[in-house]
Amino acid sequence: MFDRTAQGPIARWWWTVDRTLLAALMILMLGGLILSLAASPAVAERLELDPFHFVKRHALFLAPTLGVMLMTSMLEPRQIRRVAGVVLLIGIAFLMLTLGFGPEVKGSRRWLDLGPFALQPSEFVKPAFAVTCAWLFAEGFEKPDMPSLPVAFGLLVLIASLLVLQPDFGQTLLVVIIWCALFFAAGMPAIWIGVFGALGGAGLLSAYALLPHVRSRFDRFLNPESHDTYQVDMAMEAILRGGWFGRGPGEGTIKRVLPDSHTDFIFAVGAEEFGIIISLALVALLGFIIIRGLISGIRMKSRFERLAVTGLMVLFGMQAFINIGVNLSLLPAKGMTLPFISYGGSSMLAMGFGMGMVLGLTRKRPSADPLARRQTSSAMKERTA
Repeated sequence: MFDRTAQGPIARWWWTVDRTLLAALMILMLGGLILSLAASPAVAERLELDPFHFVKRHALFLAPTLGVMLMTSMLEPRQIRRVAGVVLLIGIAFLMLTLGFGPEVKGSRRWLDLGPFALQPSEFVKPAFAVTCAWLFAEGFEKPDMPSLPVAFGLLVLIASLLVLQPDFGQTLLVVIIWCALFFAAGMPAIWIGVFGALGGAGLLSAYALLPHVRSRFDRFLNPESHDTYQVDMAMEAILRGGWFGRGPGEGTIKRVLPDSHTDFIFAVGAEEFGIIISLALVALLGFIIIRGLISGIRMKSRFERLAVTGLMVLFGMQAFINIGVNLSLLPAKGMTLPFISYGGSSMLAMGFGMGMVLGLTRKRPSADPLARRQTSSAMKERTA
């Protein structure tokens, strides 16, 4: 595509970016569009919309998502850190605005109404939070006098508090998991595992005791016979009906009665129409992206880059795990999008931003200046001539 000797910014980007990871992400995006075409027309018809309403919007968001991912991947680590910091500050401000001005949907205030679009700030806060906390933990090693840990913990408390007030316990859980993963990846004492485990257990018990919404979710999961588990039951029925090879594109029936078939339960719809084998291939693709990203991150020399990639891949992996786990009735029902697959503009754009940062941080960067290396190489050739 580009000559290796080319020195333009696009050429340099092409020869330094992880093209295998980039290709895997683009395949995942294409798969998301195909599954949206399979799952969303039934939802649109129930809402008396154009059958391809959600498909068109999915494709509409896919173009800027790809653009955001590619542009972000061209940034240098220092630029990525700064952009993440700005996005985090704006995201926190928007989280505060949702509490006062966001429309109430199903008892929660998670979105800001921007006319034709609804913005969910928490989606953008997550990747920006991961990178900012990675920088804080890395700076803590370089500058022991810097209060990095208290600042990072303060950010966690602030963001988690805003999410709980919405309320959005799924996103709160993700933010806490990201912070804990970075905390341990940074090499903090193992004794803190027990401390955070105890705090997490106490938090879950408190949420169960004090919040009816959380208690209902757990009760339905632990004792499904005595509670309404309609969506999860329908998701499992869709997977069973699909068998190994599926009923064929467009032939699924569960999507017609499953309210969130194009978002939270799109994996089950895909399993019914395309079968278990294709579903396992999708899981394998997600697993490949996670492992590839983590391995590339571990190879980075900079502590900040290693931690940032770790945090972003934990976000990607946990979001996929929770979504698929709910579809398989392995976890309590919780609204969580499947990365690049589920319908949702904020989720897609934010995940494109996050994966763009992964691609940017894992680019191959020579330790010496390219011009200096060429001059040295030319001088050596002249000496041997």
